[in-house]
Amino acid sequence: MKLPAFDYATPTSIGEAVALLAAGDGSARPLSGGQTLMPLLAFRLTAPSLLVDLRGIPGLDAVEIGEAGTRLGARVRWCDIEAHAGLAAAQPLLVAMIGHVAHYQIRKRGTLGGSMAHADPAAEMPGVAVACDGVLHLVGAGGARDVAARDFFLGPLTTALAADELIVGITLPAWPHGRRWGFQEFARRRGDFALAGVAVHYDEVGGRAVGAHVAVIGACSAPHRVAAAEALLEGSAVTSALAAEVGRAVAASVSPPEDIHATAAYRRSLAGTLAERALAAAGGLA
Repeated sequence: MKLPAFDYATPTSIGEAVALLAAGDGSARPLSGGQTLMPLLAFRLTAPSLLVDLRGIPGLDAVEIGEAGTRLGARVRWCDIEAHAGLAAAQPLLVAMIGHVAHYQIRKRGTLGGSMAHADPAAEMPGVAVACDGVLHLVGAGGARDVAARDFFLGPLTTALAADELIVGITLPAWPHGRRWGFQEFARRRGDFALAGVAVHYDEVGGRAVGAHVAVIGACSAPHRVAAAEALLEGSAVTSALAAEVGRAVAASVSPPEDIHATAAYRRSLAGTLAERALAAAGGLA
């Protein structure tokens, strides 16, 4: 299908890009990797008057690893994350989850910022951001601001991003040595969007879990942490019985959608099973 007509701009600075978006009065769209936007254009599901291509803006593809955490630019591609020599140690959960993103060809062009802005409930990167207490860095006509990932995703394909704002990057807090983690995802075919996915991480002190995080994608309207499951895990020794209990808490806490791919009941049960498996992996259980 042919794309709708639109104007096209290639700014060379964040300020110029923001000015173009602001002048578009809601009808301009940023273009990063295009792996979501171009199909939407082809199916006429969106018809912006202007595409603002971000590829000419320097620095948006940078990866910076420091003592305080890891900062990833908005134009960092999935293949950049997979190939980066330091990320597997600095952010192991991130690297593990990105391995589930789509197919090789899409990972060569798809970008972190594009996935975050699109906010598909089943997408992996929003799940990473929420699970790891990430902070998004936004720039708009009113200036720069930081938004916690837990406050950024408002619902399916809905975020706190204003029409004149760009995501310029995200910071993930430093990952302590020895942190326990697990990630489980299920899709009907490899590369498809997840029917459900669960990320778990915690620090181990005296044989007990501290700082428990349990986050779900795919089985809810937006990625979110499950407080009831975290409360069960916090301060407890990780056993098979506890993993099963956490799984039941996750299943009871999600309100999944129902569509042609799976019923709500199936997604709910799946989320619980994946939570149990993710915690078992984190705890090194058989």
